[in-house]
Amino acid sequence: MKSKILTTALILVCVLSTGYAQGVVGKLKQKADQAADRAIERKINEKVGGNPSGTNQPGGTLPGSGPGGSGNPSNTSGGGLVVTPPDVKENMAEAESSFKAGRYSEARYSLKQAMLGVEMEIGNKVLKSLPESVVGLSKKADADQVTSMGYGWVGLTIHRAYASGNKQLNVTIANNSAWISAANMYLSNTNYATTGGEQNWKQTKVKGYRGIIEYSQSSGYKLSVPIGQSSIIVWEGINFASEQDMMNAANVFDLDGIKNKLGEK
Repeated sequence: MKSKILTTALILVCVLSTGYAQGVVGKLKQKADQAADRAIERKINEKVGGNPSGTNQPGGTLPGSGPGGSGNPSNTSGGGLVVTPPDVKENMAEAESSFKAGRYSEARYSLKQAMLGVEMEIGNKVLKSLPESVVGLSKKADADQVTSMGYGWVGLTIHRAYASGNKQLNVTIANNSAWISAANMYLSNTNYATTGGEQNWKQTKVKGYRGIIEYSQSSGYKLSVPIGQSSIIVWEGINFASEQDMMNAANVFDLDGIKNKLGEK
């Protein structure tokens, strides 16, 4: 019995030793293959004038060794996209021809593009009508922006910023239902007032238009004035000295002119 156990144990030892040895040999062979591959790669790089290490360093760049290891080079040229509003007349003509030919999907697309072009034209006219400077602040030309979703004035937004030193005035004219609803909620609440503590908002008027002025220690003044049924103008004043300073800036703007250009009633 003991001899059988001993024999079995010896067989297991031999098997395990053989498997372990084969594993070690396999790993050694794998490392040797990897080292050989690296050596061949270095030789190829040296022949083609690349960097011996194969990294993205001066002296050569290997395909597949770009930024982040994605294989793509870093972009160092290009001028971006040309912002061109859709041509209204061209899209109207395409819509008419598509409709006559029974291509209704294309006709609808062209009509939407025409509407987008109209909104962008209106937005740019409003933007150009805004003052070049306000209470000593000059406009930031690179901040001018007109955006539109092309859904019948919904989503039309016009933005301009004025600045001097650390003082800045941001102006946004928009057709935004959420903003209009919030302003109207404040305007309908005529009973709110306080004589103690600090009131952070109150009703006011700008050139006859009712609005809401707010103040935050961290962000400064914010003045929101609905103009017409669906449009609103919002001024945000950073580092303005007082409420009156903010109101003086808002009174520079031609609210009636903006309202008329937007087609508001």
